[in-house]
Amino acid sequence: MKKAMFTLLAAMTVLVMLVACQPQTVTVTVEVEKEVPVEVEVEVPVEQTVEVPVEVEVEVPVEVEKDLLIYNSMHGDPLPREADEELVQMFEEEYPNVDVVHSIVAHEDFKQAIRAYLTASTPPDVMTWFAGNRARFFIDKGLIMDISDVWEQEGWNEDYAKGFRALSSVDDKQYFLPTSWYWWAVYYRPSIFEQYGLEPPQSWDEFLQVCETLKGNGITPLTIGTKYRWTAAAWFDYFNMRVNGPEFHINLMLGTESYTDPRVKTVFTDYWAPLIENGYFIEDAAAYSWQEGLQFLIDGDAAMYLMGDFIRDSFPDELEDDLDFFQFPIIDSSVPIGEDAPTDGYFIAAEAQHAEEAKAFLAYLGSAEMQQYFAEKLGRLSTHNAVDVSVFSPQQQKGIEMMQTADYVAQFYDRDTTPEMADEGMNGFMEFWDTPGNIDDILERLELARQEIFESE
Repeated sequence: MKKAMFTLLAAMTVLVMLVACQPQTVTVTVEVEKEVPVEVEVEVPVEQTVEVPVEVEVEVPVEVEKDLLIYNSMHGDPLPREADEELVQMFEEEYPNVDVVHSIVAHEDFKQAIRAYLTASTPPDVMTWFAGNRARFFIDKGLIMDISDVWEQEGWNEDYAKGFRALSSVDDKQYFLPTSWYWWAVYYRPSIFEQYGLEPPQSWDEFLQVCETLKGNGITPLTIGTKYRWTAAAWFDYFNMRVNGPEFHINLMLGTESYTDPRVKTVFTDYWAPLIENGYFIEDAAAYSWQEGLQFLIDGDAAMYLMGDFIRDSFPDELEDDLDFFQFPIIDSSVPIGEDAPTDGYFIAAEAQHAEEAKAFLAYLGSAEMQQYFAEKLGRLSTHNAVDVSVFSPQQQKGIEMMQTADYVAQFYDRDTTPEMADEGMNGFMEFWDTPGNIDDILERLELARQEIFESE
């Protein structure tokens, strides 16, 4: 602006001077600076959001309805429980369309509950149980399903020994799947025997000498837990078979011999009573379960225990090399040798709601592969002929050899007779344990019970 004013004044001065000199027309150019607004078009980039369809794969879980199978088991001890759970898991992997509802009930509770299970309107489909008369009792009442078709389909008539087939059959129809068996024997601590210079006894006189030596050194010769009565029944089984022979024993179990027979009384008065009266058993045995009775053997307070081979399941691993067994001593060498070798297995309830799934489960359990698994996992002796016995330990090989020399193999007192007679008998054994002098009254009551029970059948 200052520059424009200065230029204008200068021009006016020149003009005046010219006018003053002479008259003439003059053109004067005046420069003026002025701001003029100018419109300019500019391209500006613009961001736009464009929707583009995209396909995305999404996995959506779909619930598939599975078939059910209800399985109740009595394998409640730690290692058998673990194996039982693994068994169910493997079956579900093999049969992904089947959902197994699995219940494990403590052994003694299961034995009390099985009648209720089987008589329910919707019983469990598959259950564990015992071969022989214990299964026969329910078969005769129509509570166990005929599975002859499974035996035929799976080839078990050829794969199982005739003895196991006979244990599973009634009127040439199969109702039971036997999967394992075990022997009974006198288990002992070799370290205790070695400490006192003892050898496993073979005769009854040798056995009594061992008991006396142990007692004289402050060791209780025999432990037992009779809180559950069946442990006492084992002593009756062996005394009766060793004294009177297995044939007489089995006939007594079947109700065809009398409990007041003098031969039965001899078992109690001449063999069993002296062990009790001489203090060879632990005190207050009725206060202990069989596992609690085992603690006396573990602690070294007792040296021997008449028990089934399942004792090894509950014996500490760190002491397993200090547990061995010997055959129940021979009392009369002229008498055939009988041994207890209970057989366990499975059956299907007659009113099973999922029969086809149950048959598939039994077929799986009865296969050579699964019995091989149980042989290796639990050391159970298999009933299937195709199982590789080389997996068994030296002790198991010893047990098999012992059973092969037996003239007769029984199941067990409460498996070889009827449940009602077993109940009466085991009550009698427990009364005798407390008061050995009452044996005449005890045997008379057992004989009355035998007559009532077997005549009513």
